[in-house]
Amino acid sequence: MASHPPKHGKEYGRPEAGSRTEARGKYAGLHISKEVFDLCKIIKQLGKEQPNGTVIITFGKLFDRYTTISNKLVGMLMRARKQELVDFEGEMLWQRRDEDKIITLLKMPETMSTDSDEYWNLRAK
Repeated sequence: MASHPPKHGKEYGRPEAGSRTEARGKYAGLHISKEVFDLCKIIKQLGKEQPNGTVIITFGKLFDRYTTISNKLVGMLMRARKQELVDFEGEMLWQRRDEDKIITLLKMPETMSTDSDEYWNLRAK
């Protein structure tokens, strides 16, 4: 019988090292990081650069363009805000109601560490 990690230990609630579950978790993390990176890139391309180096875009304009790429725009914005890449007023953004809300790209994420071999090797597991 496998021993379980201590309840308050560093490994508690984590998949076993080297397991398929760990590989799927890493793959999911890489996939989400890529989506956040792509979102920031789109904001930079479509938005208006400000004198302080940030880029702004309205939620309505971003929503109109981004939803053809992904239906997870608000979730990706929330993730990007948690990583301090973007900022916007309020807790949540809603289509129509918040179309004029400004989304500010604070900085681009550092280059993706999705070494493509690592990405596809994890996906293959």
